[in-house]
Amino acid sequence: MKKTILTGVILGAGLLLAGCGQQATANKKTVSIGVLQVVQHGSLDQARKGFKAGLQKELKAHDSKLKVKYRYLNAQGDQSNLNTMSQQLVQQKNDLLVGIATPAAQALAKKTTSIPTLVTAVTDLKAAGLVKSDTKPQTNVSGTSDLMPVGKQLQLLKNMATGNKPLGIMYNSSEENSVLQVKIAKAYAKKHHIDLKVVSATSTNDVASVLAGLTGKISGLYLPTDNLMASAMKTIGQKATAAKLPVVTGSIEMAEDGGTATYGLNYYELGEQTGKMAYQVLVKKQKPQTMAVQTADKLHLYVNKSNANAIGIKPSSIKQP
Repeated sequence: MKKTILTGVILGAGLLLAGCGQQATANKKTVSIGVLQVVQHGSLDQARKGFKAGLQKELKAHDSKLKVKYRYLNAQGDQSNLNTMSQQLVQQKNDLLVGIATPAAQALAKKTTSIPTLVTAVTDLKAAGLVKSDTKPQTNVSGTSDLMPVGKQLQLLKNMATGNKPLGIMYNSSEENSVLQVKIAKAYAKKHHIDLKVVSATSTNDVASVLAGLTGKISGLYLPTDNLMASAMKTIGQKATAAKLPVVTGSIEMAEDGGTATYGLNYYELGEQTGKMAYQVLVKKQKPQTMAVQTADKLHLYVNKSNANAIGIKPSSIKQP
């Protein structure tokens, strides 16, 4: 009799534990996030890593049982890839979509108006047609803007440059975010009596030749947060260093890859902010329609010491504008 009772207790305990295990498994809901990145380079890669880290931090801090499955696609700068990949991510019925950089964000927005979508590394969401207002998007899209302090970056370059030659700006005129930054730079330059020489390159093959055409005509080079320029930073850095040209870049990652200095945001931190927004969408059930677009919480002065030394500038002499 005792043996029978003991067996029943053990069996009951086993069923109870099994039930608890099933309950725990059931409580661990899995959501899928489709991530589309326009091209691979340091700034965008850091934004993606920061996004995952930011979301994970929020889940851990709030003891959430949510499990996340990522589907990541990189278009490698090809528009046809963007169209195909965005369609693929929408058809997979992901719970959340993430667009990294303006072209990726726009590609996703064209494919769905219902799936919640967050974007990062986009300069102006309204100008890109992603939201109706930065304070109240009224679309299925929100996220974080990487609009930089263009005027302060241009002033930083002016402070480093020597001689009376104009400052140069090189950008891709096909990128909306770059066009906006150049417009801001021109307005700042006009107000502060800074001469500019502005040129455009539209492919990686053009960058070296366009830069060669500037050499000897400018006293410093400014590069906005431009995906083409970011992808070509190694080449730009080598050419500019050989010409003893200081280069101020739109992002820290671009400066690390060949620039001289910048005053701007950290894309990993910007990605983290976007990850926190993702927590609000996935767990708190907030809708992007009502979530204000955010800008970077912090800005940093970054100096590429090896590059500064190579062109004859003391790193310690470079100060925040």
